[in-house]
Amino acid sequence: MKNITCLGLLSVPFCLGQHANAQAALQPEMSSPQKPNIIFILADDMGYGDVSAFNKDSHIHTQHIDRMAANGIMFTDAHSCSAVSTPTRYGILTGRYNWRSSLKSGVLYGYSRPIIPTTRSTIASMLKANGYVTACIGKWHLGWNWGTNPGHEKPNADALTDEDVDYSKPIANGPADLGFDYFYGFCGSLDMAPYVYIENRQPTTTQVTSVPAGKKPGFWRAGAIGNDFNHQDCLPNLTNRAVDYINRHANAEHPFFLYLPLPAPHTPILPAESFKGKTGLGDYGDFALMVDDVVGQVREALQRNGIDSNTIVVFTTDNGCSPAAGIPDMTAKGHHANYIWRGMKADLFDGGHRVPTILEWADGATKGICEQTICLNDFYASFAALNNYPLKDNEAEDSYNILPLIRNPHYAETIREATVHHSIRGEFAIRKGDWKLLCSPSSGGWSYPKPGVDKEAIAKLPPLQLYNMKEDPTESRNVYSEHPEIVNKLKDLLQKYIREGRSTPGRSQPNDAVNKWEQIKGIMQDD
Repeated sequence: MKNITCLGLLSVPFCLGQHANAQAALQPEMSSPQKPNIIFILADDMGYGDVSAFNKDSHIHTQHIDRMAANGIMFTDAHSCSAVSTPTRYGILTGRYNWRSSLKSGVLYGYSRPIIPTTRSTIASMLKANGYVTACIGKWHLGWNWGTNPGHEKPNADALTDEDVDYSKPIANGPADLGFDYFYGFCGSLDMAPYVYIENRQPTTTQVTSVPAGKKPGFWRAGAIGNDFNHQDCLPNLTNRAVDYINRHANAEHPFFLYLPLPAPHTPILPAESFKGKTGLGDYGDFALMVDDVVGQVREALQRNGIDSNTIVVFTTDNGCSPAAGIPDMTAKGHHANYIWRGMKADLFDGGHRVPTILEWADGATKGICEQTICLNDFYASFAALNNYPLKDNEAEDSYNILPLIRNPHYAETIREATVHHSIRGEFAIRKGDWKLLCSPSSGGWSYPKPGVDKEAIAKLPPLQLYNMKEDPTESRNVYSEHPEIVNKLKDLLQKYIREGRSTPGRSQPNDAVNKWEQIKGIMQDD
């Protein structure tokens, strides 16, 4: 039969209905005349099963996150749009699937150029336009333009190195250019050079706080490091600054939006001495417990300032637990970092992208457990709806308004038509209702069967995988040959989403960097 790929790129001229109108139809009235503050906490490489509210057998007692869950909404079927870091952050900030950007697979690094153009709206610029003051404190990992030494200006296609960068020059096309009034943090992950903090020095200047004077050795990537950058102190430093930001903006004239992307428990795994040995799972478990303590400090700052009731706090993670955490050793001790879900960070399997997600908001949310499928992209449209802001057709194209679920976790109407998942290698899966189709015979990522490694095993597998997530949540029985009609419907829907540049109602939009789509490995074949 005819081969069908996931790479449809044709423009579709017809309109499915204005995105703004479709979102507005779901906008409930705000229960309070005072707009809520919003804090979005994003952990790094922390698994679904690491949070004890989601896994009663977790060896990590996340008491502060659990209190959030008890006082808010637990989303048990929440997903990052990708199974790795950079793409997930792109989706959260833009409300758009990551694979529509110029980055079709993998992640960015410390010297990478930006993948969000300043012409694209972000959740920060949208909230800023609606009266919020905005801040990002933590790990950016979406690239920016470093200042360069004379003669070291390179075309965008060429990667920069330490030798190219003039750290005394301001950066450009970074957080301050994408809607954030204030930024303090670093460019890549905590194991990616350069190890320097960037801060807004004045409204128009964002630059390093300490020009590197040497290079950092170690088990993580060696590279340039500033005198004020200490890996061990990074998480406490960011936490203190976040708490200080809350203290300074509590009860101010304007509500605030604080995006707090943490560098933990990602590598390098560096728990403070006061946390070592507390979980019995080694450094990873103890570092994850430090993340819980960050949540506790944020919630305590809100309570101390008397603004906890009308502040929305979201806690989630960017993807599943990484093998760097020592998953087999923790499993042997009875701790399942990714809970019952198959796979891990980087995978198409749910262990790669099903993430613990909690929203706490005493003044506006109803406590409970929500079992509807949501995506982290959805917070963009939801915060827009909260402000009665109609989304433009070229804004948040893959973000659904989940305010009805926040008001009522048992809301009967399905919000998301379907959800697209993406692996580190750029492979696709799509989930609609109970059915999930993987456009690959492999994991698409790092677990078995691993692309490029388990070649003989993969060659013997069917080209596609179809699982009923209600009957088979561990994705153990591939039933694609038994349900060709479901396979075809899911393939068609995925093709439609790709082709039309959006998955929400509205006018079709272009995808970015179309010439790079050949790099995608997510090819679907009929028998």
